[in-house]
Amino acid sequence: MLPERSLTAIRCAFLDFVDDPFYVAESESVRYFADGLLVLEEGKVKALGDYQQLKDQYSEVAIVAHPDRLIMPGFVDTHIHFPQTEMIAAYGEQLLEWLNQYAFPTERKFKDKAYAQKIAAFFLEELLRNGTTTALVFAAVYPESVDAFFEEASRRNLRMIAGKVMMDRNAPDFLSDTAETSYQDSKRLIEKWHKHGRLLYAVTPRFAITSTDEQLRLAGKLLEEFPDVYLHTHLSENMDEVAWVKELFPRCTGYLDVYDQAGLVGDRSVFAHGVQLTDQEFQRLSEANAAIAFCPTSNLFLGSGLFRIEQAKCVEHPVKLGLGTDVGGGTSFSMLKTAHEAYKVAQLRRQTLSPFKALFLATLGGARALSLGDTIGNFDVGKEADFIVLDVRSTPLMAVRNPVANAISLADLADQVFSLVIMGDDRAICATYIAGELAYEKSSSPDF
Repeated sequence: MLPERSLTAIRCAFLDFVDDPFYVAESESVRYFADGLLVLEEGKVKALGDYQQLKDQYSEVAIVAHPDRLIMPGFVDTHIHFPQTEMIAAYGEQLLEWLNQYAFPTERKFKDKAYAQKIAAFFLEELLRNGTTTALVFAAVYPESVDAFFEEASRRNLRMIAGKVMMDRNAPDFLSDTAETSYQDSKRLIEKWHKHGRLLYAVTPRFAITSTDEQLRLAGKLLEEFPDVYLHTHLSENMDEVAWVKELFPRCTGYLDVYDQAGLVGDRSVFAHGVQLTDQEFQRLSEANAAIAFCPTSNLFLGSGLFRIEQAKCVEHPVKLGLGTDVGGGTSFSMLKTAHEAYKVAQLRRQTLSPFKALFLATLGGARALSLGDTIGNFDVGKEADFIVLDVRSTPLMAVRNPVANAISLADLADQVFSLVIMGDDRAICATYIAGELAYEKSSSPDF
C-alpha cells in the first residue's frame, strides 16, 4: 500500500455523470457535491464524496481548495483536425469547395516536421486552455505530422488519439499517398505510437471520396491486424458529398455501406458528422456499436445541415454520440461553445437538449463514444484524473446571471450550468489538470 503522503486532495464543488441522461432520469445520472473532496493517487481518482464525510478519513492529506468554482471531468472532443488550426474561420464555402480552397493548401505545410511540431504544440495548449483533455485528432497525410503530434502530446502526458490521413484519389498530388504506402506508413505509426504512454492510434481515411476501394480495403486490414486501434473518418456530412459517393461507389447501397464493405464499421469506429444519414444507416451504426461525432459549429458554418440528435439517441437503436469541434471547419476550440451550438441545432429541429445532456456528451458521453468510458469521463474510483476548474461567474455578465457561485439544488445547478453552456467559453476555464497535475492555469492578465 502506498504511503499516505502520496495522496493529494482538492476541495471544491464537483459535477460529473454516472449514467446517460438521455435514457435515465437526470436526477439519477448526475452526481453533484456542492462541497466535495476529490482524492488523487498516482494520477488517478482514489475517492470522491462530500467533504464533511471524507475529511476525517483524509485528515493527513494536504488539500488544495478552489472556492466558488466548479470542477468537472475534462472535456472530450471526438473530432478535430490539428493541421487546420491556422485556417479556422476561412470565409465563404461549403464542404467540398472549402476543402480545395482552404484545407488542402494549408495541410501541405505539414510535411515539414518542425512546422507540424510548432502547430501541434499550439494546438494542444489551445485544447488545454479550453478545458479539453482528450481528443480524437486528424493529422495530415504526412507521417511527419503524426510523429510531431504524438511527440508533443507525449511531452504533456495527454490521453490523445490520432492518425495519418489516407488519401489516394480526388486530392492534390502534393497530398496524395497510395493504397500501399498509406498502409505501410500507418502500420509503422501504429507500432510506434499506439499505447505509447497514454497515446492511441486511429486508422484515418479522410472520407470515401478520397480513397479507392483498395485503400479502404487495406484500412480494414489494419483493423484486423491491430483490433484495438480506432477507425476515424467522415460520413454523410454534406448533400453534394453524399451524391458524389454514390457516383464513385455504385455497387454500395449508401455512404455507410462503402465503409461497411471494407470492414470499417465496428465498435471502435468513430464517424464525424452523420448529418445526412438515413434511418437504416443509423440502425446499422447502432448494431455495430459504432459512434458519431456531432459537430454543430462546423455543420452550421459550412451549411451542411442539422444533425438528428433525437435519432442518434433514440431508445430503439441508440448510437454512441459525442461532441466534436471539427476545427478548422468548426469555429471554436471551446466545447462549451460547441454544446451551445448543439442546443441551437436541437431547437431548430424542435427538439430539446438539456444542459445536463449537453455536458454529458462533452464528458462521459464522449469518453464512451471513444471506447474510453472505463478510463476517463467521470470521477469513478480508478479513472485517470483529467479534470477542469470552471468559473460560472467568469465574465461580468455571467456574474450578474449567476449571483451565487455554487448551486445547492439540482434545479439551481441545471439553471447555472445552462448559463455556462450558453455564455461560457475559454474564459470560464480557470485551470486544467492532467493525471492530477496542473497543466494550465488562466492568467489574471491575458497575454495577447
